[in-house]
Amino acid sequence: MAGRRILVVEDNPLNLKLVRDVLTAFGYDIVEAQTGEDGVRLAGECGPDLVLMDLQLPGIDGYEALRRIRQDARVDGVPVVAVTAFAMREDRERTAAAGFDGYLSKPISVRDLPSQVDAFLGDGRRDGG
Repeated sequence: MAGRRILVVEDNPLNLKLVRDVLTAFGYDIVEAQTGEDGVRLAGECGPDLVLMDLQLPGIDGYEALRRIRQDARVDGVPVVAVTAFAMREDRERTAAAGFDGYLSKPISVRDLPSQVDAFLGDGRRDGG
């Protein structure tokens, strides 16, 4: 699935660099946003195949960013995956109830990330644990 465009919405520079470096090495085209507002804007502008959305962001949080992305017809059908350090079952249930297509917990696994992204791009709803 290399060559696909991934929008990464993450305010932590180290986490953003990690995801960018790993996915770029696997041939993905990475677009970066560091706020929820920028994530919403870029989702509509860059035509991503997948959005990886941190939940704790400056300005609007990941839940509000998801709500706004879902209102944009240009991004219709694009999977949006929650990425968070909160890994309790209730947190997973909350992201699913909010409409996220999946869930990745931090810390991000360098080894697992490419296959997790492939799974989300493949057929939608997965749990990347």
